Amino acid sequence: MCIFCKIAAGEIPTHFLYESEKVVAFKDLNPEAPSHVLVIPREHFENAAELAAVDSATLSELFGAARTIATFLGLDGYRIVFNTGASAGQSVFHAHLHLLGGRAFAWPPG
Repeated sequence: MCIFCKIAAGEIPTHFLYESEKVVAFKDLNPEAPSHVLVIPREHFENAAELAAVDSATLSELFGAARTIATFLGLDGYRIVFNTGASAGQSVFHAHLHLLGGRAFAWPPG
């Protein structure tokens, strides 16, 4: 069982900023912005591409959760990122959305 599966199952204590039957969200331990939240499906999918192919309803809920959390945190703008595959920077192979905000972002991203 991967670390995000353990977090989603409650085996690793974490304060959830958002929680539903299919999705949970919590602060990233290594934030890249003043607000950096991870939004994950409770069910294990290796990456966003697999999630989109298998369960588009849960993928949609990840985006809805991100919007809800951004509003709760008072973010006037935010960035949503999925890293899919090691060469794209994915380090935990459980689909997860990064919600980043609280500072200005450059484009294109690094």
